[in-house]
Amino acid sequence: MPLILGANSVSGYTVKNSLRFNSASSDYLVRTPASATNKKTYTISFWVKRTKLSTTQYIFGTSNDGFVSNYFIPYFTTADLIDINDTATNFRFRPNQVFRDVSAWYHIVMAVDTTQATNTNRFKLYVNGSQVTSFDVATYPNQNTDTIYNSAIATYLGYGAGSNLYLNGYISEFYSIDGQQLDATSFGETDTLSGIWIPKAYTGTYGTNGFYLQFKNSASLGTDSSGNGNTFTVNNLTSVDQSTDTPTNNFATLNPLYSSSGTGFTNGNLDYKNTVASWKSALSTIAVNKGKWYAEFKFIARDTASQDYGWVGICDVQQAETYSGTWLASSQTSGTGIAYATHTGDVSKNASVQYTGTNPALNDIIGIAMDLDNNFVYFSLNGTFQNSGVPTSGATGTGGVSITTTVSGYYVFGTSSYDSSAFSASFGSPNYSSNGYTDGAGYGNFSYSVPSGYYSLNTKNLANFG
Repeated sequence: MPLILGANSVSGYTVKNSLRFNSASSDYLVRTPASATNKKTYTISFWVKRTKLSTTQYIFGTSNDGFVSNYFIPYFTTADLIDINDTATNFRFRPNQVFRDVSAWYHIVMAVDTTQATNTNRFKLYVNGSQVTSFDVATYPNQNTDTIYNSAIATYLGYGAGSNLYLNGYISEFYSIDGQQLDATSFGETDTLSGIWIPKAYTGTYGTNGFYLQFKNSASLGTDSSGNGNTFTVNNLTSVDQSTDTPTNNFATLNPLYSSSGTGFTNGNLDYKNTVASWKSALSTIAVNKGKWYAEFKFIARDTASQDYGWVGICDVQQAETYSGTWLASSQTSGTGIAYATHTGDVSKNASVQYTGTNPALNDIIGIAMDLDNNFVYFSLNGTFQNSGVPTSGATGTGGVSITTTVSGYYVFGTSSYDSSAFSASFGSPNYSSNGYTDGAGYGNFSYSVPSGYYSLNTKNLANFG
């Protein structure tokens, strides 16, 4: 399973927060400048992690008429391209490359200077540090044209002209530089250890309408950190939407590409609710083949029909497609699936009950401690390990279920449900209020204590323990 994982180096500049946007909640930030400034020259830089594909979604935009005819917007198209459109000057750019990796962070820089004599210098686009030169559409602005951006009209982050155009995804390190055309190296660099493009601290000036959104203040998520005081007003976002999933520490989420239905994923791909009357599964974006890993799943909805089936557990990643039409612990001829049933309390392995634990109630937290050094998995309910499990027992595997059959040797966390049962996953940056328990490396935000030697599933921990 190929994955592009952002910033798994253990060195360098650290980004602490991102902001999680969910279209169903109509999440956005907005600010209207007091006056127009430089509409010819500016740079916009941000990191984005997508969570929903094949839909039109605005990343940010400037408009004073509801994005009807007067607007500047970069947005993702239904073909998963990025389209950048300014109606005032009729400049428009759409690169050929697609943005379909829901496990990765993308760094995007848009640099504008319409005073340039050469038209190709008037707009420059960088993705992950490289300048884009191949476009489906490339219409350059006329020299010395005023664009819409930096006008005294509303600028929105995460908003579009309709409920289906709000952003689903994470935004981090959002810079707007008023009066300068900068390249990607002002905001990022190639990590010397991993060869991956990573963020770095911007050290330049911002200009009058410039701003820097770090999302570090959970009580005021639109706070401008540039020193200019160009703070945004928050709409429908709360402290729960502040995430530690960032381009310098990329956390696992649930992967919508695993589900044959491709629906039911919300809130940063952490919540999954099956939308059809058949078995579907959602599995984590990051797979591991060694080390000790911990995750939690909150049981957030029961099936309201005659069936009431739900599971959380682990499976061999090579068997991933098998679980799109059945449950994690179903019978397998190869590979291993082990899961805890929310309708019975049974813990099963390949359709064989290993033991029966406590039957979970709504809003209970199921913990999973996966030990791939000794090949055992342990389950807890609201902090109590079932079957008298001792995750720190090592090769003894006290109370654990053995992981005895393997195909690829790589495992993922996941959930299965029938009809409308639903779960919210926490790989360390949850979409619900938690109790602040971290792993031994200091990462994560869990409801219950992480067993000693186990770690949250993110790229910093992979670099050290994976």
